[in-house]
Amino acid sequence: MFIILWGVNLMIKKKNKREVYALGQHVCMSAYKARRVVDQIRGRSYEQALMILELMSYRACYPIFKLVYSAAANARHNMGFNEADLVISKAQVNQGTTVKKLKPRARGRGYPIKRSTCHITIVLQNTAPLILYKEYSFI
Repeated sequence: MFIILWGVNLMIKKKNKREVYALGQHVCMSAYKARRVVDQIRGRSYEQALMILELMSYRACYPIFKLVYSAAANARHNMGFNEADLVISKAQVNQGTTVKKLKPRARGRGYPIKRSTCHITIVLQNTAPLILYKEYSFI
């Protein structure tokens, strides 16, 4: 099941009904710089991760902040999860395509410019206990 919202794919895993993940593709920054930020929020709660991302002074924080916020909003809307119970169970950054351009230089030469991109995946897991109530009728 794929839902595309403003360039962010929300995918609901069929195996585990307690996990939701958001995927941001072709984010214009190197994977190494994005991994530096993602390593700080992996395994933390949703609210704590948002606070860390707001206070860090890296350029990679804003797209990751948007991904985490979007995944939590979609988890609340589509799955009915409470935001206080969400934990970032998995966060990974993969290398994307490299945009290659030529910059004109002196004497008709061209210097290559390589602009790297990355794909960021954030997996949120609901930690609230599953309580199944059975209806009993007392007569």
